[in-house]
Amino acid sequence: MLTDRQEDLLVAVALSEFSVYYEDANPELAERTCQLAADRLVDHDVELLEAVDALEIGR
Repeated sequence: MLTDRQEDLLVAVALSEFSVYYEDANPELAERTCQLAADRLVDHDVELLEAVDALEIGR
């Protein structure tokens, strides 16, 4: 089971990925999801790469 922090970080990473994939198709949606990801990262005072490391994914 994930902690609340891990869930927030996982959602932030997923939102970041989503924003990259849909940047050309829907720039407004991509910008909004990027902002949502950034808000979650700021809440935990981490950068995106730190979140990936904390979750031990992408290796």
